[in-house]
Amino acid sequence: MKNGNVFISGASKGIGKIIAYYFAKNNYTVVGTSRQKFEFDNKLENLIPIQLDVTSRDDIKACFGDLKNRGLLPNILINNAGITSDQLFLRMKDSDWDNVINTNLNGVFNLSKIFTKNMVKNRNGRIINISSISGLMGNPGQVNYSSSKAALNGFTKSLAKELGSRNITVNSVAPGFIETDMTSYLDDSAKKDVIETIPLKRLGKPEDVAQLVLFLASEEASYITGQTISIDGGLLMY
Repeated sequence: MKNGNVFISGASKGIGKIIAYYFAKNNYTVVGTSRQKFEFDNKLENLIPIQLDVTSRDDIKACFGDLKNRGLLPNILINNAGITSDQLFLRMKDSDWDNVINTNLNGVFNLSKIFTKNMVKNRNGRIINISSISGLMGNPGQVNYSSSKAALNGFTKSLAKELGSRNITVNSVAPGFIETDMTSYLDDSAKKDVIETIPLKRLGKPEDVAQLVLFLASEEASYITGQTISIDGGLLMY
């Protein structure tokens, strides 16, 4: 028995790919996207890869129409697509700022705007935004990235207040240092220094994030909304 339809942006690698696998293995039909054409390594029938640029509203409208015709409109939206373009602020190019904001923030707006309407109509839905610890504590060289993720946390709270009465929850997950391409730039020395700042003394795994996202999409999490939940090994504590 299928649990529902899931739409995951940025699903070709890293955290997004592992999230897609977790949902597929739990009997969800998963549509995963990437800006580049791709295929899932795992050939499960309920894993559907599509090429999509989340910054293109025309492409998203066309995607919506195709999914509607195929009966694949999602009741669970996972906004995961994100990029970095790190640079010290005084050296940051306009394009470094624009590209990160367009993907990490405007992309979330574009997808949420078009898919939320069907959730409202059905009075049922889950929206889960993949934020970052950088949006909560800041990070040198990441003014653009941290700004996009901090804005995403505010987006989450405001949208949760608007959609709660329609039985739609909206939450953010803020990963810390996770073993993905985004942390592969760290050499052994830098990685050791990072681990020393983490109370659990290790980097996280994409599976750690995927399990939390799967829970937030479940009925067991139906009374959780408007939250930004850190998954960082204790790096940031309030």
